[in-house]
Amino acid sequence: MRLQCLAAVILFASVSSVLADGDAVAGAAVFKRCGSCHTATGPDNRVGPSLMGIVGRAVASKPDYAYSPAMRAFGADGKVWDEALLRKYLPAPQFLVKGTRMAFPGLKSDKDLDNLIAYLKNPAAAQ
Repeated sequence: MRLQCLAAVILFASVSSVLADGDAVAGAAVFKRCGSCHTATGPDNRVGPSLMGIVGRAVASKPDYAYSPAMRAFGADGKVWDEALLRKYLPAPQFLVKGTRMAFPGLKSDKDLDNLIAYLKNPAAAQ
């Protein structure tokens, strides 16, 4: 019984670290790198589309934004911006979507990714 409890604690600790939520306030600071081209708190587009409600939204689906052909092709099979896809995209946007107009070089820190995703999920939590 003790061994089972220990195994459960170890499993919970490892799963919770993988699923650990970031800090939306820290994510707002990370988002400042994105803010010249995107907004996350309003529906208006800038150079890039508004990222308000991006988590759970289909790729290249904001109707009032002219996405690059590369981004439209990337989303053509129904991809959705969930946490897993954002984790693949944000470290190297131009590598994942060859031909994207997004010039951002990417986030290299897992902590920054956690925090930025937490902010994108709930920007109001950072206020």
